[in-house]
Amino acid sequence: MLSLNRFLLNVFQARRAPTLQRTFHFTTPATMPRTAATESFKFNHTMIRIKDPKLSLPFYMDTLGMDLVSEQNMGDFTLYFLAFDHDGIASLPAEQKAKARFNREGILELTHNHGTESDPNFQGYASGNAESGRGFGHIAITVNNIEEACARFESLGVPFKKRLTDGKMRHIAFILDPDGYWVEVVPQALSL
Repeated sequence: MLSLNRFLLNVFQARRAPTLQRTFHFTTPATMPRTAATESFKFNHTMIRIKDPKLSLPFYMDTLGMDLVSEQNMGDFTLYFLAFDHDGIASLPAEQKAKARFNREGILELTHNHGTESDPNFQGYASGNAESGRGFGHIAITVNNIEEACARFESLGVPFKKRLTDGKMRHIAFILDPDGYWVEVVPQALSL
């Protein structure tokens, strides 16, 4: 463990200014304090491309329960910003919702390039989980009761990549969205 710690420290320091040196401790999570320069930073959103919003929006909104925070037609593509509404954003007027999306965390941006939904030659987007294109892996949601959530997904005909009964990790599941992106389903109380 010490040699891994030293290796990571050397790699990390090689990419940083010398005045920003930091020691890594792997015994407790999140031990690095935020600095004045980063204390306001938030992880706002991640973006995935979709083929057809008529399939993807119902999946994320109806199947997963996300709310459409804002939609922006940019001419040749449209952006859809979705999130779980735990702070009342969905009840705001459209203009306020659009502004509020930059001041929160956990947004999923779906980008639809117009025409892909009707192009017979369109092969789809790389999910990041197949050879020749591995990279992005999945998004994840947490649920109160994973067995009930998976039974609901099953009853809705949602395709599974990994069921609770598959493999060694019997406390998580993976479902597939209409474009083949993996969505990990994790219980809200999980001990590893």
